[in-house]
Amino acid sequence: MPPLPAHHSPRIITYYQTHHDSETGAHLSVLPLIKQPGISMTHLILAAIHINDDPLSITLNDHHASHPRFATLWAELRVLQASGIKVLAMLGGAAKGSYARLESAFESYYPPLRDLIRTYALDGIDLDVEEPMSLAGVIHLIDRLRSDFGPDFLITLAPVASALLDARRNLSGFDYEALEVMRGRDIAWYNAQFYCGWGDCASPLMYEMIMARGWPAEKVVVGLVTNPENGSGWVPWQMLGSVIPVLVGRHARFGGVMGWEYFNSLPGGKERPWEWARFMTALLRGERTVWDALMDGSTGSRTQDVLIADKKPAAKLVDEDGESGEAADAGLPEPFEYHSDGTADD
Repeated sequence: MPPLPAHHSPRIITYYQTHHDSETGAHLSVLPLIKQPGISMTHLILAAIHINDDPLSITLNDHHASHPRFATLWAELRVLQASGIKVLAMLGGAAKGSYARLESAFESYYPPLRDLIRTYALDGIDLDVEEPMSLAGVIHLIDRLRSDFGPDFLITLAPVASALLDARRNLSGFDYEALEVMRGRDIAWYNAQFYCGWGDCASPLMYEMIMARGWPAEKVVVGLVTNPENGSGWVPWQMLGSVIPVLVGRHARFGGVMGWEYFNSLPGGKERPWEWARFMTALLRGERTVWDALMDGSTGSRTQDVLIADKKPAAKLVDEDGESGEAADAGLPEPFEYHSDGTADD
């Protein structure tokens, strides 16, 4: 990957999977991310690309990427790119099969993926491997992407956070530490999922354990759910207001934060989902005036409601003395609704 600039700014990343209102079908615009003041979004990850049985039936959620329903989406993403935000596409995720197909018949399934990236001039790809895949298989995919798209193309991965500590607590099958040793030069960063029982950002402990294992701070992005409706492990704002500044203060090259997902991000919810990015910008920059406005409730009563929500303790991943414990066997992440866009028959 290209070297980071001497002055490193943490990334602010949002995933964008829900593109239309579930009731009205109206397009959910991401243009406020560049039109609203006080937002320094760096990357948007469009979700989710799926490789299906027919190699030519590759889809964005439930429809082909060229479907008319996405015309406004692609136009807006070009505007974001022109404004300096890098746009990546996420491959895979909770819907399994994409990586199994690439591993079993790469030369059949890879070319349509390559062509989609080229057609829409994407800046990178996020490999969210939530099914078994071999280390050789993911390396093969990374090598072809690098060969086809050159040194500036962003290749990221989205492991559960526990996979950066223990290869056995993993959804991907391969060892991420081994992958970093073998292809770290080609991987821009890791969107580590600190939620759904596989991570915890209610305190700095788990992130610091990952750092102590030797991971570069600039390559570990802290992944958060942006709303309790999007999955377990949502961290109230008061906690984030304590934890994130600690991580930024301790690690000059802190990798940044990512949010799953955009459309209902708190504190603004569905009406003002861009507010998550505004407050993350303030938090990462140390802009206390904006942050204090959130804390004192000046953004409205809805904020006060979410501040006290989801107080359930996160899954225990380590013993009190910091050593790995049996409680870390969290099983599969708790299921939650992925807000897709309907069915292919719509």
